[in-house]
Amino acid sequence: MTAANTRADFNQPLYQGANVGDLVASAIARGGERVAFISDDTRWTYRELGAKVSQVVQALAARGLRRGDAVATLSANRPEAFLITAAAYLMGLRLTWMNPTSSEDDHAYILEDSGVTTLFFCPKTFGDRTRVLRQRVPGVQRAMSFGDSGGLGEDLLAAAATHTPGPLLPQAEPEDVCVLIYTGGTTGRPKGVAHTHRVHVTMILTEMADWDWPREIRFLALTPITHASGAMIMPVLLKSGTYAMTQGFTPEKFIRLVEQHRITATFLVPTMVYVLLDSPARAGADLSSLQLIIYGASPMSPARLTEGIREFGPVFMQLYAQSEAPNTVTVLHQHEHDPVHHPERLASCGTPCVGTQVRLLDDDGREVPRGEVGEICVRGPLVMQGYWNKPEETAKALRHGWLYTGDMARQDADGFLYIVDRSKDMIISGGFNVYPREVEDALSQHPAVAAAAVVGVPDAKWGEAVRALVVLRPGASVAAEKLMAELMAFVRDKKGAVYTPKAIDFVDALPVTGLGKLDKKAIRAQFWHGQGRAVH
Repeated sequence: MTAANTRADFNQPLYQGANVGDLVASAIARGGERVAFISDDTRWTYRELGAKVSQVVQALAARGLRRGDAVATLSANRPEAFLITAAAYLMGLRLTWMNPTSSEDDHAYILEDSGVTTLFFCPKTFGDRTRVLRQRVPGVQRAMSFGDSGGLGEDLLAAAATHTPGPLLPQAEPEDVCVLIYTGGTTGRPKGVAHTHRVHVTMILTEMADWDWPREIRFLALTPITHASGAMIMPVLLKSGTYAMTQGFTPEKFIRLVEQHRITATFLVPTMVYVLLDSPARAGADLSSLQLIIYGASPMSPARLTEGIREFGPVFMQLYAQSEAPNTVTVLHQHEHDPVHHPERLASCGTPCVGTQVRLLDDDGREVPRGEVGEICVRGPLVMQGYWNKPEETAKALRHGWLYTGDMARQDADGFLYIVDRSKDMIISGGFNVYPREVEDALSQHPAVAAAAVVGVPDAKWGEAVRALVVLRPGASVAAEKLMAELMAFVRDKKGAVYTPKAIDFVDALPVTGLGKLDKKAIRAQFWHGQGRAVH
C-alpha cells in the first residue's frame, strides 16, 4: 500500500497551507518498514499503519461521516486510538479527545457541548461508561469500538478490515477546526479549546524545529495521549521514530520499558520525576539509552531538577504551553539546564519558541518593564480559534490582540522567562502579593523536602495566610514541630517574612489530577470551603 500525499481536490490556491492530514500522509510515506507504534504485544510498521488508517477512513466514509462532522474518542493509551485521530485529520472531522481520567458528568457534558454524533471507545476499559453515556446523551447516534464490545457498538476494526487499503487523500482546509481540547474552567464546566489545522501544523513543525530530539527517536508515553504526550506523536512519526505507549506510571514499569525498548525520549510531569528519583527501583537499572526527558505541565523544583541532572545526565528539556497555545510557547533547552554556571535558569521556563510571539503585558495591553511581573501573552498561528460555544470566555482570553494565558512571569536581561504563578493562585497577604511558586521553590531546596505545595488560606488578620503542604524525603525523620520551625526559618532566610508560611502540614503525598498535575483546587477546598473564595 502506498500513501499518496495528494489532495482529493487539485484546485487549491497557490499559497494554501498544509493541513495535518498532509503531515500524516507524509510521515507514513517516509516511514516504510520502520516500526511506528509499540504497545504491549502490538507492533505496527509505518506501512501497516498506513494500510490501517486507509481502511478506517473508508469504513467511516461508508457510514456517512463527512468533513465537519463531530466525533470523539474515549480510550486508554493504545495505537487504535491514533487511527481515529489520523482518520479525522485526513477526513476533516472535528475530533474531541476525552480525558480517560475525567468523570462521567464531564464526559457527558463534553459530548453534548461539542455536538458529537459518533463515539469511538475502548470496550475493555470504557464499555460501561459508554453504555451510560449513550443513555445520557441522545445526540450520540453511533458508537464504534476497538474490537468486539458485545453489541454495545459496532466493531470498528472488523468494519475496517473489509476494505482494501488505498491512497491517503487529505480533505481538510487549514482553517477547519480539527480538534476540541477540553480544559477546566473557572465556571466549573470544562471549556472546549477550538484548534484549527493551522494551529496543529504550527505546533508540530515548531516541535520538530526547536526541540532537542535525539537522532534515533524511540519515545515512551505513559501520560494520557489525549494531552501533551499525544501532541508529540506527529513529530516522532515525521522523524520516522518509534512511539511506544502504555497506561499509567510506576517507576518499575518505566524502568522495564526503557530497558526493554532502549527508549531514547520520553515525557514526564514533575511528580513522576520526583517519584522516579526517590524510588529504590532505580538501583542497578540501565537507563543509559535515555537522551531526552521532556518535562512540563507544572513547575519543577530547581533543587529536584538539579538532582535529576546529576542522576540522569543533561537530558532534561522543559516545555511551557497551555491548551490555548499548545506545547510550544517557550522551551528551556538541554544546554540551558546549567546548574554550575546558571543555576538560576533552572527556575525558568526558557525563551519563546521559534515563530511564537511572547510578551509580558498588563491588563491594559501594555508591556511591563524588564524584570517586573506581567502576564504571559501569546500571538501568532499557534493561538486557538477560541472557546467552543463560549464567546464571553473567548473575549476575556483574546484581548488587545493577544492570548492572555493567566500565567504571571518575569523576564531577565537575557530574555529567559520565570513563571511566578498562575494569576488566580496569587496570595494577597496583608496587602502584599505572594507567589506560591517562589515559596515552593524555596521549601524544595531544604534537604528534608521531597515536594511542596503552597496555597493561601483565610486569615482574620492577614486576609490570606501562606500555608504549605510538604512531603518529606524517604528517611527524613525529624519531630514535626522542630522541622516546621526549621522550614519556616529556611524560607524566611531565602524569601523574607511575607513569603514565610504561617503553618506547614506534613503529608504522605500531594493531590494530583489524572494528568499528574498538582491539584491546587483540591488543596484550597480543604481550607476555603464556605469561606467565599472561588475554588477553581
